[in-house]
Amino acid sequence: MNQIDLEYQVTGMTCGHCEMSVREEVGQVPGVEQIDVSAQTGRLVVTASQPVDDAAVLAAVDEAGYTAVRV
Repeated sequence: MNQIDLEYQVTGMTCGHCEMSVREEVGQVPGVEQIDVSAQTGRLVVTASQPVDDAAVLAAVDEAGYTAVRV
């Protein structure tokens, strides 16, 4: 089964706690298997083995208190 990587640019993250908040919220999106997030670069990569609802990922980042755009 092929893995799908979705990449986002997140603004507003400044520390490890920010990363943890994003990881917790995005981890609840159905289909998400792995999350790589960096406050230093503002990069969020979501790995899944099935299609993931882009709007759900963006909403999860928003719920964590940050803003994301797909890149």
